[in-house]
Amino acid sequence: MKKLIVLLSAAALFLGGCVTRDAYTDQEKTSNATKGAVVGAIAGAALGALTHTNGKGAGKNALIGAGIGALAGSLVGNYMDDQERELRNRLRARGVSVTRVGDDIVLNMQNDILFETNSDHVSYRAKDVLFAVGDVLRHFDKTLVNVNGYTDTTGSPQYNLDLSQRRAEAVADVLVDEGVDSRRISPKGFGETRLRVPTADNVNEPRNRRVEIRIVPNRAES
Repeated sequence: MKKLIVLLSAAALFLGGCVTRDAYTDQEKTSNATKGAVVGAIAGAALGALTHTNGKGAGKNALIGAGIGALAGSLVGNYMDDQERELRNRLRARGVSVTRVGDDIVLNMQNDILFETNSDHVSYRAKDVLFAVGDVLRHFDKTLVNVNGYTDTTGSPQYNLDLSQRRAEAVADVLVDEGVDSRRISPKGFGETRLRVPTADNVNEPRNRRVEIRIVPNRAES
């Protein structure tokens, strides 16, 4: 029971820290994807606390406990190969790069496809791309999805960090709206801290303004 209390307290604190401010309405908000990811992880961890009181299985992935499918080690490679092939087929000629990094699949989308300048509202053009991504993610549901936002160095570091977080959450919310389980998705903004092209401060570099979707296999513990 003490573990459950700690977990629920952590959830409340985390959600409180994930509130952002809408650039247009000036209202505080927490994205659907962020809420779902926290609730799902806490639910899975709580299930583990209740069903493994003797310590066995304490390291089991909380998402598995929350009902998210997992892959045995021998199945990961082929599963990710099939998902990569489908993503390439669906995203061909849509301005999205598909890169394989080990067993992970990385989708890179430039912000000029996704957003207007200084906006976190996903464009209609981008939604067409994200609909295709969401369709594939729904089918290949044994993966976790990290949505990472990045900016260039124009503007202050804090502004860029906030903007990148809002953009990552906006992309994640579109995927959730398309039926991808929000517990699989983790949106995070990195601002100008991970530049693809190193520059000095206040440099307008389009290649640094991007959102990366990193699709990671949810591995079952052996």
